[in-house]
Amino acid sequence: MGIKESFKRGSMEMLILCLLSKEDMYGYQLAQEINARSNGMLKVTEGSMYPHLYKLIEKKSISDSKRLIGKRRTRVYYHLEDEGRLLLEKYRKDFLDVNNGIMCVLDSYDEGRRPFISKRAQHIHIAEEAEDQA
Repeated sequence: MGIKESFKRGSMEMLILCLLSKEDMYGYQLAQEINARSNGMLKVTEGSMYPHLYKLIEKKSISDSKRLIGKRRTRVYYHLEDEGRLLLEKYRKDFLDVNNGIMCVLDSYDEGRRPFISKRAQHIHIAEEAEDQA
């Protein structure tokens, strides 16, 4: 498994929780939303979603329910629970902390070739502090 795939796999639960914070969705819809919102950078298949969905159900972060679509067809929708909202906030904070740390190291290594990295990290940190105070 490559580094990009590893990063993607490690972020999948956070992405699922994020999307479900807006509305209930079914597996295929989640995969399509991730593909669309990442501008195709994260190529996700419906099948790759299910291990993460099952794990989130076990953690009681999400729940599932079957809904009738048309006359005969049912579709399983996933819903974000309160536990999932808390987990999303933890994932988000941890992700931003790790991402900021990585950007700081890259910025120091690049020796000024990419000063926007540290400016971006500072901007994110300031936004986080403002959110924490609100």
